[in-house]
Order: sequence, then C-alpha cells, then structure tokens
Amino acid sequence: MIEYPKGLPAGLQSGSSYQTVSPMQRSTLVTGRAIQRRRYTNVPTSRKISWIFNNQQAQVFEMWFKYSLNDGVSWFECPLKTPLGFGNYKARFVDIYDGPSIAGHSLWSFSAELELLERPVLDGQWSEFPEYILDQSIIDIAVNDHWPLNPWQKYILETDESLNKEWPNS
Repeated sequence: MIEYPKGLPAGLQSGSSYQTVSPMQRSTLVTGRAIQRRRYTNVPTSRKISWIFNNQQAQVFEMWFKYSLNDGVSWFECPLKTPLGFGNYKARFVDIYDGPSIAGHSLWSFSAELELLERPVLDGQWSEFPEYILDQSIIDIAVNDHWPLNPWQKYILETDESLNKEWPNS
C-alpha cells in the first residue's frame, strides 16, 4: 500500500465534513407510503481536504501525486481525523487537486476531494455494548490512573537499571 509521504503535514481538519453515499434504496408506493431497504453494505465516504505546504513540501507532494499515485488514480494510506480518532485510512483522489495557490511568502495551498474506501465506523459487534463506548474515558481513567500497579510494574525501574548496567569483566 502506498503511504502518505513522511515529512508532509496532515491535511487541515477544520472547515470540511465527511459525505457518505447512501446505502439504502427508497421506493415510493402509489398510496404515498414508502418502502426502504438496504441496498449496499459498504459505501464510500468522501471529504474535501486542504493542505498548506512550504516550497519543498509542495515539490514532494506534487512529485508523489504524479509518480507514486499515477496522477492520483492509486489508493494510498492517508492520515485523517474521524470520530474514531486520528488514523490512517485507505483513500484516493476523486480528481486532481486544486492548486498550488500562493498562501504566504513561501507557502502553498492545495485542496482536493478524497474518497475513503470504507466508512469510518466502529465494528458492528460494539453495537451490543454502547455504554462502553459512551463511558470509554471513565474506563481509561480507571485502568490507567486508579488501578494499582502489579508487582512487575512497581519494580520495573530497578529491574531495568540492573539489566542495563555493564557486566563486570571476568
């Protein structure tokens, strides 16, 4: 899988939203009522995104788009923030980016629409336990701050120091 170039900043997070293709089919009946059904189980999600690069980053971005992504037609791992958190998602460009547009003395602005291969949602098994999702910050605090350390964790510093000392010459 092609990766987003290391050293380039992630896209700007503000001012854009995710748009998901509808997975349902709606048929209106003669009586005025409607029947709805699920048509697809996996639909793409798109998002407009923009970047601000300096001169060198802009050069790397355009080179990566042209040569690594074959002018944007290939899928790649893209760092994005979603309700699941910040992570890498499989994405591709819907069309060529807009820009570069001058955004300062030596800054360049690029924008594009990305298509995510899968909608960023939790696994369906979590739907049975919504309270764990809603209370995850409480669980995190309880596990990481309030539970006592096990004996191994209490003595890890002493163990680490003793293992990392130089062995005496024999």
